[in-house]
Amino acid sequence: MKRIKTYTPELREEAVKLVLTQGLTLEDAAARIAIPKGTLANWVSTAKRGTTPCAAPGSRTVPELEAENAKLRRELAEARVERDIVKLSGGVLCAGVAAKYAVMKTMRLHYPIAVMCRVFGVSRSGYYAWAKGTLSPRAQADERLKVAIKAVHTQSRETYGPLRMQPELAEQGFEAGRDRIARLRRELDLRCKQKRKFKATTNSNHDLPVADNLLKQKFVPTRPNEAWVTDITYIQTGEGWLYLAGVKDVFTCEIVGYAMGDRMTQALTAQALWRAATNKRPAPGLIHHSDRGSQYCAHDYRKLVEQFGMQASMSRKGNCYDNAPMESFWGSLKNELVHHQRYATRADAQSAIQEYIESFYNRQRRHSRLGNIPPALFAEFFSKQPQAA
Repeated sequence: MKRIKTYTPELREEAVKLVLTQGLTLEDAAARIAIPKGTLANWVSTAKRGTTPCAAPGSRTVPELEAENAKLRRELAEARVERDIVKLSGGVLCAGVAAKYAVMKTMRLHYPIAVMCRVFGVSRSGYYAWAKGTLSPRAQADERLKVAIKAVHTQSRETYGPLRMQPELAEQGFEAGRDRIARLRRELDLRCKQKRKFKATTNSNHDLPVADNLLKQKFVPTRPNEAWVTDITYIQTGEGWLYLAGVKDVFTCEIVGYAMGDRMTQALTAQALWRAATNKRPAPGLIHHSDRGSQYCAHDYRKLVEQFGMQASMSRKGNCYDNAPMESFWGSLKNELVHHQRYATRADAQSAIQEYIESFYNRQRRHSRLGNIPPALFAEFFSKQPQAA
């Protein structure tokens, strides 16, 4: 019997935000996170009626509203300048690079070069090179590719290098070799966000029973819901630590469940596991792998694992490589999001992390191990393939 597709409340909330707070059209938002347009339209309609808490203006503080108003005023001023540039350009937006450069040269005394480059979709280095002499067809092609590279760099939250950027560009119609992409990235001075080290969180100094290590660093499942890994990490905020418990499917790389709170308790890990099991409904026999933290060795948590028909597996003491897939996700989360922001409150951090997991990591971020397909889309694709008896 065909299973009805379900979506988590967190994904619904982030999808609605794309339309109501980020200004995307239904078509663009649905395409970005790969859900049916009609489904998203229903969620947005429900949110507009006020029956869901997402995007509620009244939930924001006065300083937040004032900051948003100031930002909107700046954006409005920039938009007016850009509008004037477009009006005076004489329809050159659809013309070639050389024509755009020629118009920019006539307008350079009245408008900033940087703003005109943004409006016309060209680079400043390309304009200045043209001003010194005529660009070759190859140089013009490089300028067009630079625009696409900058767009992908922004869309990927500054996380894609040439390897992952190449298929994204190809999907947009820009075929280019990795060396060429790397060269143009250097010319644009684009760099991926730098990695930082992070510390272990859970405490394994206890007398609670521990399970055997069933995975033994062999992270080679053959299907979804065969092996899950789980762990806890922490995020600093102005109110104190925010703790995040996550559950990851080793085969699809998808974060199938997570929970956040101000205390690092067994209840937090249980909530993450409950959400994962409710969302994916795995068959009995799934390997549930964790470290030896007291949250995972607690009696109630072990009973929950048993209730779901899962096989408990635990890392050796002090060996982070035994839980490498989960450590990899923590590295991505902190490198691509947490280390580059400061959170005034736990709610701010929770909102940002939920958006990162639901909208970006699971449904947009390409994984080379999955053939450069995002985890949730890979899981959906695999589920539609005929399975051997």
